Amino acid sequence: MGCLRRSSFFRSRNRVSSPAAAGFIFRWSLRLVAGALSLHCISGFVWAQQEFFLKDGDTVVFYGDSITERSIYSSFTEAYVLTRFPKLNVRFVHSGWGGDTVAGGDGGSLQVRLQRDVIAYKPTVVTILLGMNDGHYRALNETTYGDFTTGYEELVRTLKAALPQVRLTLLESSPYDDVTRPPLFPGGYNGVLTRFGQFVSALGEREKAMVVDLNGAVVGTLTAVNAKDPSAAQDFIPDRIHPGPAASLLMAEALLKSWNAPPIVTEVAIDSESETAIRTVRTQVHSILRTADTLSWTQNDAALPFPVDWQDSAVSVAAYSSDFIPAIDDQPLRVTNLKPGDYTLRIDGQEITTYPADQFARGINLSAFKTPMLEQAVQVLKLTKQHIDLHVSRWRLVQVPLAQDGLPHYKVAISDLDALEREVIARQHATAQPRPHFYEIVPKKSLDSRN
Repeated sequence: MGCLRRSSFFRSRNRVSSPAAAGFIFRWSLRLVAGALSLHCISGFVWAQQEFFLKDGDTVVFYGDSITERSIYSSFTEAYVLTRFPKLNVRFVHSGWGGDTVAGGDGGSLQVRLQRDVIAYKPTVVTILLGMNDGHYRALNETTYGDFTTGYEELVRTLKAALPQVRLTLLESSPYDDVTRPPLFPGGYNGVLTRFGQFVSALGEREKAMVVDLNGAVVGTLTAVNAKDPSAAQDFIPDRIHPGPAASLLMAEALLKSWNAPPIVTEVAIDSESETAIRTVRTQVHSILRTADTLSWTQNDAALPFPVDWQDSAVSVAAYSSDFIPAIDDQPLRVTNLKPGDYTLRIDGQEITTYPADQFARGINLSAFKTPMLEQAVQVLKLTKQHIDLHVSRWRLVQVPLAQDGLPHYKVAISDLDALEREVIARQHATAQPRPHFYEIVPKKSLDSRN
């Protein structure tokens, strides 16, 4: 089998928000077509799928500072789990508080934060992302390093004592951007964060906890993009501290890969001549029919693609400058033995893309197109953000400031907000369930004659 051409993405976008990013994407596509990059081949790409880290019935708490409070990487992670494993029942709680350190912060001391915002939910999985504020944006000294290591050890010790069966995922801090702008001092602040990360890695090994290097996951791609288009690179972490959607996409990818996330959304290969499906992965294909030169079939998938906003140029650059697609969001479709000519792929009557027959034979990646499946996944992400907002409102506007005031409607308000969030989560899970879709590959000249 031939390789899937990643260049299909560049013909499918309607808009790129910045000329700099557009130029970067165009140059990237030229390198791609020229074969300068290693492409994922259906036949040649080998991945040993291990069991996914999350289990049915798990409760996951994302704990951290403002980077977690913004809920970008964590909402991506939650949406992936729902769209890739729509039958899995996992609860997600987002407990980030801006300014937090290993000692706590404006939301209370470490012990207050852990008891109220983590342990109270009886999680089976906790992710921890701290460090950005612990270095105080200055060169590292012994006192600062000692405070961080001591506080982090207390954090882990407290969680394991209260939750003996908890599975911890320790996240090395996302980077301070010393790539696109000059460091503030020799070695740069990101050097401080990587030093913290080395400690987190060693602690994780000692405590038999999972450790994920978010710093390297972002810096590698950021450095590569900055070498080609500094303007596009600055959109990754606009204020140098808080990752935007592009960097958060890479962070979510790193976390999901550590959890053994499967890269394949669905995979289909159809021989148009024999009207048979010669390969299917995570989907069922039936009712294959060739009428004249048009090929059609119905497909029942087991998953949805990652809800990527391909209209965000920085996100597009991040995805296509990293291994995001082959590692997390691969949805290959191959159709062989079409007669020579250009063909348009339609799904549920919606025109998706047009390619010559030999391109369909080599394969296209559906996840990079605006398909009905992607639109459905985007709705799942929207509902994910809605339930997070409801939780934060309940937590930050009612629970924290009013818990001790004895107001008569306090418990009613908490109960009602919890009930409303459960309703949104039920809708989120219902929206994540895949639906059957009708596929057609139609000769372009036939469509042109109809128009």
